Amino acid sequence: MVKYFICTGFLKGTWDQVSQAFWQRYPNPYSSSAGKIVAASLLTVGGGLGGTILYAKWDPKFRTNIEKSVPYSDMLFELMLGPPPPPPVPFPKKPLKIEPLQISSVAETSKDSKLPKVKGKAKEKQPADPSPAPTVEEAPAKSSQTLEVRRQLSVCDSAASLLNHMALSHSHPDESSAVVAEASAEAAHIISAISEVQSVPAPGTSTDSADVPPTSTSKPGAAEECHECAHHDPVLKERPVEEVATRLAQQDQAEKDNLSALSAGLEEALGASAKRTLHAIGAQEAALLAINAHTHRLREAMDSEDSPDKKSAKWRELEEALSQRTRAVDEAGQALHQAREQLEKLRGVINSAKKSKIDVARPQILAAEENLHSMIVDLDNVVTKVQSAQTEDKIVSEYSELVKEAKAQFQKELSNITPEVQANWKGLTGKLSADDLNSLIAHAHRRIDQLNRELAEQRVREQIRIQSALDQQKREHQKSVEQAVVTALEHHQEEIRLEQEKKVQEVRDVMEAEMRTQLRRQAAAHTDHLRDVIKVQEQELREEAQETLNNKLMDQEMHYRRLGQEQLDSFTLDMNSAYARLKGIEEAIDSHVIAEEKACKSHQLWLSVEALNYAMKTAEADSPSEPLEGAVLAVKQSCADDEFAQALASALPEESVKRGVYSEASLRARFYEIRRLVRRVALIDETRNSLYQYFLSYLQSILLFEKEQEVPPSKLAPDNLDPFKLLAYATYSVERGDLELAAKFVNQLRGEARRVAQDWLKEARLTLETKQVVSLLSAYANAVGLGTTQAP
Repeated sequence: MVKYFICTGFLKGTWDQVSQAFWQRYPNPYSSSAGKIVAASLLTVGGGLGGTILYAKWDPKFRTNIEKSVPYSDMLFELMLGPPPPPPVPFPKKPLKIEPLQISSVAETSKDSKLPKVKGKAKEKQPADPSPAPTVEEAPAKSSQTLEVRRQLSVCDSAASLLNHMALSHSHPDESSAVVAEASAEAAHIISAISEVQSVPAPGTSTDSADVPPTSTSKPGAAEECHECAHHDPVLKERPVEEVATRLAQQDQAEKDNLSALSAGLEEALGASAKRTLHAIGAQEAALLAINAHTHRLREAMDSEDSPDKKSAKWRELEEALSQRTRAVDEAGQALHQAREQLEKLRGVINSAKKSKIDVARPQILAAEENLHSMIVDLDNVVTKVQSAQTEDKIVSEYSELVKEAKAQFQKELSNITPEVQANWKGLTGKLSADDLNSLIAHAHRRIDQLNRELAEQRVREQIRIQSALDQQKREHQKSVEQAVVTALEHHQEEIRLEQEKKVQEVRDVMEAEMRTQLRRQAAAHTDHLRDVIKVQEQELREEAQETLNNKLMDQEMHYRRLGQEQLDSFTLDMNSAYARLKGIEEAIDSHVIAEEKACKSHQLWLSVEALNYAMKTAEADSPSEPLEGAVLAVKQSCADDEFAQALASALPEESVKRGVYSEASLRARFYEIRRLVRRVALIDETRNSLYQYFLSYLQSILLFEKEQEVPPSKLAPDNLDPFKLLAYATYSVERGDLELAAKFVNQLRGEARRVAQDWLKEARLTLETKQVVSLLSAYANAVGLGTTQAP
């Protein structure tokens, strides 16, 4: 590929030099003979055909494309080059082998939070009962209630361990059968334990509660045994209710303090991590933009064919873009490192929060883990984009180095042939002698033959190199794909783990709700007893309150009568002031109505102008818009008292009012047809209009390949009045929506070309005049509307 670019550059330089020497010797193509034109045409066609055949022989894809697009080209290629080569056999795809993931520390954070072993967690969550059970005679109701509560807590912990067991079975498929069997047995035990929970009445609901055993399934022998050895057990004293309430309040307060500290730590860590992550993502995006800008500038600098001053300016811009890219990449790397460190800190905070074993904080911990996972995924995605951009930038940089080497080699060969020709040899074409030109042409022929021989030898070697490069690219692509698959698998496993923890939390909430239901049943009996006592007290307090209420009502009645009179007086004063304000409001409304009438007229004028503008937009592809007469009449009626608006409405062209105008899209489409016709008659002027001149102009339009678009200069020189340059300037203006500038360039045409473009120029002028008048009317309507608008 590199030798092809060097050969192409050399051929292009040699052909440019020969062409410049030819046109230097024959500067005026209009005054030359037909033989010279035919010779130049045959030379151009032969060179293009030979280059096409050589390139089709080297590149089978190019040959296939030409055979599909150009009729009968396959017969020519088969005659010159032989039958086309068979298509390459696709390589079999190797099965992907997923290896353990080895990525940066940010991705490794997904491995830090592994679920603990089920048995160890179950053992840690088994509540211990350090205090001995009280005797039946002292506190039967209190002990039974405590035992039931503890039993409910143990049931909830067993359910949580069961769910963790089931979650681990999803992550370890080899142990799924044993885990399912153990989970089923433990689930049956939990369900039976929940069904055996009894409702224990509260203390004080029955006077014989001390004589009733705690459970109905206890054996008589065991009860007598306990009575016989009761004097050996220490007697436990029941603590006062106030002390128990105080200790419970202290425990609740301590739990609240721990929860608030944990929440504050999580929020602070999440905020810092989100800030660092957003900063890192922004830095990565800035680095991505800087890399793309550097790549774009490098391509522009390589493809540029401007003067040395402009090239040096572009290379200076490229150096600035390179420095900006380096600075942005360094900043992005530093921000990425800081973000990863902050995410590791957040992972540590979450792990420490898990170790605290605060059940209330589990939803917050789960939400923090989800946010951590989302930030890791976003950071990995933007890092992947930056790496892809860096790879593309590296490829373009290597290509630019190869192009520089090819240019230096060509300049060295040229200096060896003609030492007197310097780097600016393109400007010395007229100063070269015939011997120099002949030596250059001979060297070009010898060089072409040499390159043809080298091309035949190099083809086999290049195919082998291309095959090895493709294999290397496939291996790198397979490696990157495996890395992406492993990263996606880790992200998916993290999402599955978070989803399992959500389900565990939901089941835990269900079990806690069931425990609260059992506790409410135990408290129901105590509530009934309290209700009876409260009814008696309510009756007594109601009688006392009724008497006190009657006395208070007498006092309040006198007080309210006095206050009512005072409020009546103040209300009368307020009514008088409100009536005065009402009168002022009525006067303000009257003045506002007058202003509204003026604003309505201005708004009607604006609507009429908008209707006129809309009527101009009704033009279709090949037909003008509907006549503007109705819209213009509406504008004149809406501004009957405004002389300026009437003058603007009367300034519209009569043809646009009666017939309508063409849209810019239609004029743009017609311009390309006019451009094709103008190119055919570009040589026809007022003096040369023979049939032979028509044939030469048509032949020139076929053989001449000029730029379709060209940026117009700030000032037109006499050498810029060539029809083809004027068409290139006009095409550039039409493509950028500047119809007025395009019409100016078309107006500079002369001879038959101006006559061909006369109709298009007339329609463009009519459209521009109509648009200018409509824009003035719209601006005037807006100004009138703003002038009549009153500030609130």
